[in-house]
Amino acid sequence: MQKVNFSLEGEFVELNQLLKLVGLCESGGAGKAIVASGDVSVDGQQELRKTAKIRAGQVVSIGDIRIQVVAD
Repeated sequence: MQKVNFSLEGEFVELNQLLKLVGLCESGGAGKAIVASGDVSVDGQQELRKTAKIRAGQVVSIGDIRIQVVAD
């Protein structure tokens, strides 16, 4: 399992943008497609909202990749 730390600047980041910022996709649109596929979970629960607000302390998982969101 690959673990990635993402340093959050501000209150939240939209889920599709997070996937782009950590390098899992080329664009926010591609991030939306990944979320729509049903392969993304937030804190262990499937997340289908493409622009869900992800805040510090949350963990986003896709496949064998875990993204830990930490406050900047």
